[in-house]
Amino acid sequence: MFFIEAKRIFVVIFGSLLLAISLNFFLINANVYASGFAGAAQLVSSVLNDFSGISLSTGTLLLLFNIPVFILGWYKVGKGFTIYSIVSVIFVTIFLQLLPVITVSDDIILNAVVGGVIGGIGVGLSLKLGASTGGMDIVAMVLARLQDKPIGTYFLLLNGVIIVLAGILYEPENALYTMLTLYITTSVIDAIHTRHEKLTAMIITHKAEELQIAIHQKMVRGITILPAKGAYSKADKNMLYLVITRYELYDLETIIKEVDPHAFTNIVQTVGLFGFFRRDDVVEKKEKKKKQVEVQ
Repeated sequence: MFFIEAKRIFVVIFGSLLLAISLNFFLINANVYASGFAGAAQLVSSVLNDFSGISLSTGTLLLLFNIPVFILGWYKVGKGFTIYSIVSVIFVTIFLQLLPVITVSDDIILNAVVGGVIGGIGVGLSLKLGASTGGMDIVAMVLARLQDKPIGTYFLLLNGVIIVLAGILYEPENALYTMLTLYITTSVIDAIHTRHEKLTAMIITHKAEELQIAIHQKMVRGITILPAKGAYSKADKNMLYLVITRYELYDLETIIKEVDPHAFTNIVQTVGLFGFFRRDDVVEKKEKKKKQVEVQ
């Protein structure tokens, strides 16, 4: 378990380094903006410096933007996900302060492409191990749970604001190059992790009850358990059927490996959902009712 968590932290820190390299070596001096809170921090830093003479680094602003988001994520998303997101943002801030802001190339297209690729790898690695670069990931998850809309909607909204402001405050071309960077970053993240916001997991196992308990200890998800039988072995098994968000995929994989490494798991994309998925108010009511029963 220790080595798994150590590996997770190492990869998150490495992803933070890549994101910092993307910003300081390619995007900042080219006035091309990253996605999410990193891009917002980058844009605000440029505006303050160019229009008011106030010098605040992108790393400092990124950390400030994320403080209220971390508090929100701690109570609404989950402590594990939020802790790794905090680690990621802190190290991005440190690396942004330590690494010099330089111009590797004067070609703005090259900066936009290479910066987008490196930044996408950094974010994708963090997501693959169940963490994030903070900011919009946490906000989008909370909003998506309350509104039951795709998380991508909120990413699109924030990135759209960044693109429009980049075009208005600077050259219109900057907005176009920012669009190119965002497209490349998203494509790289999709290739490393998954493009689907919600996923369906079908787990064939001999240890259905143990898996169900372990999953419910880690995440609040409804699970359907169906009887299953091996066509070749004729052995009686069970299938656990559940829908998760892409941020929970790493945790689910870890649980399955720990409880039943011989389980067969199929992960497929979920295009749409009807009915109950997860609502915090429903969960809270169930927990209150359970406590009342225990008291009686």
